[in-house]
Amino acid sequence: MTIESVPVGRRERKKAETRRRIAESARRLFLTHGYDEVGIRDVAADADVAVTTLFSHFASKEALVFELDDVFEQRFVRAVTDRREDEMVLQALRRELEVMLRHCGSDAARPIWSMIDESATLHSYEESMLTRHAASLADALKADPELGLTPTAAQTMSRFIVSVYSVARATSQPLNTLDEIFPMIEASWHATAATRVPPLSQFTQ
Repeated sequence: MTIESVPVGRRERKKAETRRRIAESARRLFLTHGYDEVGIRDVAADADVAVTTLFSHFASKEALVFELDDVFEQRFVRAVTDRREDEMVLQALRRELEVMLRHCGSDAARPIWSMIDESATLHSYEESMLTRHAASLADALKADPELGLTPTAAQTMSRFIVSVYSVARATSQPLNTLDEIFPMIEASWHATAATRVPPLSQFTQ
């Protein structure tokens, strides 16, 4: 399962390729020279695009580092909206968390996350990004009548679930951390859900 969405249509593929080229230039320059030492114009020149083109794909310098921001946000949402009929929502969310954590723990991604962890600016941006992801997930949970969550419960659960990704990603064994924390999510879900939800363990044994 790929972490990235696959664009359809020639125009969309061309835009995706330009975005990917910009992100690759930014990643290479940031890792080689340091995030604070590289400017937007440096990235645009390396990617052979105009600064205006760069900003049409990325809203800020920080966004260049988090190339998959929108993809991760949509994966959280689609775990709720596009889950299989026979799949419980917690099962779908856990599956997505595993995909994200495997991606972030890969050899290719590890240097980027080390850079993020060492930068107060990037760490702050990540926190605001995850807050937005949690809000989008809460909207999806609230909109699903089968789940029976109140707005408060949906907001609380979404923040809990997204924070698991953040906590696990920062550990040396993220998947083990996910195994440790997820039973807490399941217990919280049962405490807040208005309708009874079968335990996730029933589907993972």
